[in-house]
Amino acid sequence: MKKHSVLLAVGGNSLIRAGQRGTVDEQRANARLSADCIAEIAARGHTLVVTHGNGPQVGSQLLRSEAGSSQTYTLPLDVCVAMTQGEIGYTLQNTLQDALRKRKIVRTVVTVVTQVVVDPNDPAFQRPTKPIGPFYTKEMAEQKRRELNWNIVEDAARGYRRVVASPVPREVVELDVIRGCLEQDSVVIAAGGGGIPVIRRNGGYDGVEAVIDKDRVSALLANRLSFRQFIISTEVPGVYVNFRTPDQRALSRLTVREARQLLAAGQFSEGSMKPKIEAAIDFLVSGGEQVIITDPEHLGAALDGAAGTHILP
Repeated sequence: MKKHSVLLAVGGNSLIRAGQRGTVDEQRANARLSADCIAEIAARGHTLVVTHGNGPQVGSQLLRSEAGSSQTYTLPLDVCVAMTQGEIGYTLQNTLQDALRKRKIVRTVVTVVTQVVVDPNDPAFQRPTKPIGPFYTKEMAEQKRRELNWNIVEDAARGYRRVVASPVPREVVELDVIRGCLEQDSVVIAAGGGGIPVIRRNGGYDGVEAVIDKDRVSALLANRLSFRQFIISTEVPGVYVNFRTPDQRALSRLTVREARQLLAAGQFSEGSMKPKIEAAIDFLVSGGEQVIITDPEHLGAALDGAAGTHILP
C-alpha cells in the first residue's frame, strides 16, 4: 500500500441536491462535481477508495417496487441497496474516468458491489430506528404492518413511515477484492450506502433488511485496509459547536478526547454530524492517523491543512 492512502466518504445527498427531482441528468451533473473533487485526490498520487451514500436512490427503488408490485416482483431492501450500488457506482465511475482523463491521469476506476456482515443478534434488530421509503397514511401503514410485519413509526408532520434496524458493521466481505484492485493502482468505489447487509448462515451469507451507517462502514473499511487518512465529505465546511445558533463556532482541530466530550455534551445531532464524529473516533482509536470533515468546495484546501476540521488521535 502506498504511504498516502485515503478513504473518501461522499455525502449521501451529493448526487441529488435539495429541490431536485433526482433525474438521471441531474445526478450525472452533480456527479461531475464530485468527480472533480475525487480526481484532485487521485492527482496527488494517493491510494484511494471512495464510498458513498444512497438514501434518496434507495427510497426511489422502494417506491418503484411498490408501484409495480401488481405487474412484477417486489424488491427486498438488501436487493435495493445492491441495485443502487451499481447505479451510483456506474455514475461516479463514468464521470470520474472523464475527470481523470482531462487531467491526463492514467488510472482505472472500478466499482465493487460490496456486502457487509452484521451480527443477527445486534440489539438494533430489536429496536429498529432507521426510516426508509415513502410516507403512508395511517390506514395504509396499518395494512403494511399487518401484512408485511413492518415496524412503523409516526411522523406527526408527514404521516407514517417504515423503520428498519441499523446494526454495527463487522466485516467487509469483498475486502480482499478491494485490496487487489488497489494493488493495481485502481481507484475503487466500494461499500456504497453502507454496504449490502448480510449475516453468516450455513457457511454463506444471507441478505437482511437493514441499513448500515455509511460513515461507520467507511471507517471500518479504512481500518481494515490500514489507511492513514479518512475524509468525510459533507454539506458544511467543517464541524461546529453551537451549530446554527448565534454562538456557532467552527472547529479546525479536534482530538479524540475532545470529540468525545462534545458528543457527551450533546453538541452533535443524531441525523447529521453525530454519526460522522462517531465514525471518526472509531477510525482513529483503531489505528487511523487523521480524519478530515469538510465540504467538496474546500476539499483541496483541507488536504493542505488550510480548511475543514482535522480530527487527530
